[in-house]
Amino acid sequence: MKSRVLVKTIFISCLAIGSIALSGFSSTPDAPQRIEVSVKKFAYTPAEITLKKGERVVLVLKTEDVTHGLKFKELNLNTKFEKGKPSELAFTPDKVGDFVGHCSVFCGSGHGSMTLTLHVTE
Repeated sequence: MKSRVLVKTIFISCLAIGSIALSGFSSTPDAPQRIEVSVKKFAYTPAEITLKKGERVVLVLKTEDVTHGLKFKELNLNTKFEKGKPSELAFTPDKVGDFVGHCSVFCGSGHGSMTLTLHVTE
């Protein structure tokens, strides 16, 4: 009987120590923020997105009309995506400011005014 109590006490102690040791440990890093962006002639929706410097993000770009692109020259980001084939643009903003992305695939007469603005804050 005493041996059962001793085994239970040791087991519970081990669980407690393990819990304390692992309390600050995470086996996976924080998942990036995922933001869906719908794209069509001649707009990105949403047209403005606010992000935090140093926090990972994935823009999930979807179009249902024609092939489009998105290029942020200042952030060195560029992607192209086709009708019905979503594209993921993963990055971590490393500077603060407002950055305007432009459609990088000519898509018609309103192409020049097709923009997406990223506001990156501290």
